[in-house]
Amino acid sequence: MAATTSSPRRSPGALTAAAAIGLTLFASVMLFCSGVLAIYRGIMAITQDGVFVATRDYVFRFHVTGWGWVHLCLGVVAVAVSFGLLAAAAWARVLGVALTALVIAVRVLSAPYYLEWSLLLIVLYGLIIWALCVSGRGTFPGLARRR
Repeated sequence: MAATTSSPRRSPGALTAAAAIGLTLFASVMLFCSGVLAIYRGIMAITQDGVFVATRDYVFRFHVTGWGWVHLCLGVVAVAVSFGLLAAAAWARVLGVALTALVIAVRVLSAPYYLEWSLLLIVLYGLIIWALCVSGRGTFPGLARRR
């Protein structure tokens, strides 16, 4: 006789919790990576104005050093929010959505300079907002209790 093995069935609640953990982890890692890149971009713009392209015929005129400070501040906040998401802090989820929406606005303003890069980041930030909105709160402490 052949023995049959059945794969364990997961409850819908367990699948939802696993998806929430994965989405929150995705949002946290993406915010951390984009925050670090924004910090580097900000430092480059502050120290060397010649690194970025400037267009004369653009409606919004900003000095490159000013853009550098904006990127530097947003990057530092994004890194802090990513650590808050890993700690399952409720403030981090709310601030993460607000910060990501603000960064999308910054990307729209920089689209005439770097169109493809701005569009790619707008899509990425949209995914981060989606991940933060659909996943439940307090997901990482639940993972620690189940193991």
